[in-house]
Amino acid sequence: MTQFNYQKAHFIISAPDIRHLPPDSGIEIAFAGRSNAGKSSALNALTQQNGLARTSKTPGRTQLINLFQIEEGLRLVDLPGYGYAQVPEEMKRKWQRSLGEYLQKRECLKGVVILMDIRHPLKDLDMQMIDWAVGSELPTLVLLTKADKLASGARKKQLMSVREELANKVGDIRVEYFSSLKKIGIDKLRNTLNEWFSGSEEQPINDDNA
Repeated sequence: MTQFNYQKAHFIISAPDIRHLPPDSGIEIAFAGRSNAGKSSALNALTQQNGLARTSKTPGRTQLINLFQIEEGLRLVDLPGYGYAQVPEEMKRKWQRSLGEYLQKRECLKGVVILMDIRHPLKDLDMQMIDWAVGSELPTLVLLTKADKLASGARKKQLMSVREELANKVGDIRVEYFSSLKKIGIDKLRNTLNEWFSGSEEQPINDDNA
């Protein structure tokens, strides 16, 4: 499995929808999550670049599809946050359309990282996102963020609970906990991305979440 240098990540484009994205080739891995799930912080921690993805004290500010290139043809994608955002309903619907269109029509998309606050996992929109990914036969990594907010025992209990909840989903779904602040789970995230970028999504699906 190839090891990629995520510190080399650099911003290439922000797009309102898939028609404004680069050609549909290479490999893209998307990061999705509720507006307050910590997507930008996770991307910054992964790449060791504090300013790569903009973080905001007002969740929901990421309204565009943001692309970051690791190497030629290999891209990380920061999708618009869903839920929670204090924005007009019409704008929320527009984001949902952009998300759905990207997930269902972007052929170079080879994996989805779905982030959710470990204290409030598996909300309706999270489950919808997981179902979209599974329906598109995309390998999925569920990252339970802000893991530093829970004690070790509670953290492990929540991890097992979410794995159990998703065990009936047919597909390649992994669940791990993560903390940008304490750098917990970054190695597991990096290893999963290395796998997907190396093309191992073509291996047989393994739905063992243990």
